[in-house]
Amino acid sequence: MVRTKLSSTSQRKLWKDVVRDRYLYLLLLPGLLLIFVFRYAPMYGIVIAFKDYNIYNGIKGSEWVGFEQFNKLFNSPDFYEILRNTLVISVYKLAAGFSVPIILSLLLNELKNMVFKRITQSIIYLPHFVSWVIFSGILITFLNPVDGLVNYIIKGAGGKPIDFLINVDYFRSILVASDLYKEVGWGTIIYLAAMSGVNPELYEASRMDGANKGRQMWHVTLPAIRPVIIILVILSLANILEAGFQQIFLLYSPLVYDVADIIDTYVYRVGIADANYSYATAAGVFKSLIAMILIVSANKIVKKFGQEGLW
Repeated sequence: MVRTKLSSTSQRKLWKDVVRDRYLYLLLLPGLLLIFVFRYAPMYGIVIAFKDYNIYNGIKGSEWVGFEQFNKLFNSPDFYEILRNTLVISVYKLAAGFSVPIILSLLLNELKNMVFKRITQSIIYLPHFVSWVIFSGILITFLNPVDGLVNYIIKGAGGKPIDFLINVDYFRSILVASDLYKEVGWGTIIYLAAMSGVNPELYEASRMDGANKGRQMWHVTLPAIRPVIIILVILSLANILEAGFQQIFLLYSPLVYDVADIIDTYVYRVGIADANYSYATAAGVFKSLIAMILIVSANKIVKKFGQEGLW
């Protein structure tokens, strides 16, 4: 009875808050509508993964086959190779994309000349706003074995030109380096925002204790932004199977499939291009399931160590 009273009291208070702040809640509607239309509504299509989907019969009219599409996926001779490629590329990107923005943010935070700092920030932010279509075109031009700038320098130094984009020894490194160059500036925005909230008195106290700039970064700045780092790592783990479809699709070729073919590109070729929609959906469901397991597990591990998680 007491619990019921508390529940009704909480509900009345909630509705009073909603009525009072109704105009603020109205501002949420466009975002909620966007999430519903593009995130929740398409989830109905997951059922295609359990059917032999025929575009003429529709979802309801297609034959139910259970886990047959998943069996095809897991028994495919190419599946484990593309899974390995996906994990390797994702881990490389995660390692570089996690550490470099933190280091860059620490260095930018120490700049005292505000004009130079803003110019530097603008330069490193700019690539993020360039689409992969344009960025890939620029990269292909620079790496062109005939008249590309990189090979022009190599030939000028007495070396032989290298066709980087069809060379399995270089392709993954190009993917990681170009992704880092494009996105590193965006990552620094979050860390610099977190650093701006650090209490200046902590730096003053550390200086009085004789700490130099390096010690201040290690013992003051990094512990202060640790919660932000943890949250970003958890969110990154959810995308561990997102190796970058646009980037790879625009840069790769059959000559580098052995090191560059990932789940998304494989699904596009085998599932979408060949109109095998059920197979493509099964691969998407597999990716989503792995992402959910990783993000829940990472959140629990972080909370066990006494840190704040996502929930």
